[in-house]
Amino acid sequence: MKKNLLIAQSGGPTSAINASLSGIIQEAMKHSEIGEIYGAVNGIEGVLDRKIIELKSQMTSEKMFHNLEVTPAMALGSCRFRLPKLEDSEEVYNKIDEIFDEYNIGYFFYIGGNDSMDTAHKLSAYFDKKQKDIRVMGVPKTIDNDLPNTDHTPGFGSAAKYIATSMAEIIRDCEVYFLDSVTIVEIMGRNAGWLAASACLPHTIGLKAPHLIYLPEAVFDVDKFIEDVKRVQKEHKSVIVAVSEGIKLADGRYAAESMQSGMVDAFGHKYLSGVGKFLERTVADRIGCKVRSIELNVLQRCAGHVLSETDITEARKIGAHAVRFALAGETGKMVIFHRISDKPYLVRTELSDISDVANLEKTFPREWINEEGNNILPAAYDYLLPLIQGDVPYPTQNGMPAHFSFEKNYVTPNK
Repeated sequence: MKKNLLIAQSGGPTSAINASLSGIIQEAMKHSEIGEIYGAVNGIEGVLDRKIIELKSQMTSEKMFHNLEVTPAMALGSCRFRLPKLEDSEEVYNKIDEIFDEYNIGYFFYIGGNDSMDTAHKLSAYFDKKQKDIRVMGVPKTIDNDLPNTDHTPGFGSAAKYIATSMAEIIRDCEVYFLDSVTIVEIMGRNAGWLAASACLPHTIGLKAPHLIYLPEAVFDVDKFIEDVKRVQKEHKSVIVAVSEGIKLADGRYAAESMQSGMVDAFGHKYLSGVGKFLERTVADRIGCKVRSIELNVLQRCAGHVLSETDITEARKIGAHAVRFALAGETGKMVIFHRISDKPYLVRTELSDISDVANLEKTFPREWINEEGNNILPAAYDYLLPLIQGDVPYPTQNGMPAHFSFEKNYVTPNK
C-alpha cells in the first residue's frame, strides 16, 4: 500500500526554505510509491494539532513552483516548540504516532536548523524503537550557517548576498559627507559569525569598508574597539563597522548583555539585539563624533528581492535528494553539502546522522579572522563568494514582489 508523505518547516525564516519545500514536492510527485503529499502548518505543533493540508493539488504548474521558491519565509509556517525527551513525555510521541497512522504517513521531512534537527532526531529514534517503517529526514536551513557536518546551509547564501549588498549601499551613503562619523551595522549571529563575516564581501569589488568586523569567535574588548575606531579615523573620515549581535567579552558574557532583556526562547536561547546601540553610545561618549547604528534585524532573513541563484538552486536540490534518499531506505539522516572545489565551485549531496547535527553548532573558522580580531582575512572570500552568485527573477504586482501562499484548508484522513 502506498504511504503518504508529510513535510513541515520550523525555526527562523529564510529566503530559500520554500525552495527546499518545492524540491521535496516536485521529487515526491515523480514517484508512484508515494501517495498523498501533506504539509503541516506551523511545524511539529501543527502535526500535534492536526493542522495538515494537502499540497499536491495546489501545485499544478512550473510557474507555481517557481513562485513558491522565490517567496521568502515559510509557506507552511513555523514554530518554536521543543519536543520533550521521550522518557519525560511519552504521550506526546504516542500522539504523533497516532496521527501518523491516521494519515498513513510513511515519510516525514522536517526542514529547519539546529533545534529542528533535535526534533527530527527524537522522532527518528522513537519510530526506530517502535520498529515502525516511518522514514524521517532532516532538510537543513538556517541563515546562520552554523549546522555542523555540512559545508553550508540553504538560506545562508541569500542572506549573505543581502548583507553584502546592503553593506555596499551603506558605504556609498556614508561617503557622501566629508565629516568625521562612525556607522555601526549590527548583523545576526548568536554564537557563529558567518553572517557578519559576509559583510567583508564589498572588499572584493574594491571598497575599503567595512573597516572593522567583529565576530563572536574572537574575544571582544570595548577599550580595544575604541582604539580600533580612533586608528581607522586617522585614515578615513567615515568609519564603518560590521558587528555580530553575539560578540562576547573575555568572561563569556555578551557585550551588550546589560541592554538585553535576559528572556529566553523555548530552546533556552537568549533574545539578542542591542549591541549596535550599545556601541553607538560608547562611541558617542568616548569619541564624540557623529555616530549611528543600523540593525539589519529580520530584513536579512527574508530579502526575496536579493536572492542568490546558487542558494535557491541548491535548496531545491537538497529537498529533492532528501526524497531520493528516503525512498532508498534512509532514515534518521540530514542531507548535507560536501564541497569538492571552490574554483570551479562544485558540491555534492551526502548524508549525516541527525544525531551528529542536532543541537550542535559550527562556528566561523578563527584562522579566517585576523590576529587583532577585527577583520576577515581573504582566505574566507573563496568560501563565501560562490554562495552569493546569480540572480533570480521574481513575479511582481503593482511594482512589488508577489508572494505565493497555500490555501490552509485542513484535511481529515481517509478512513
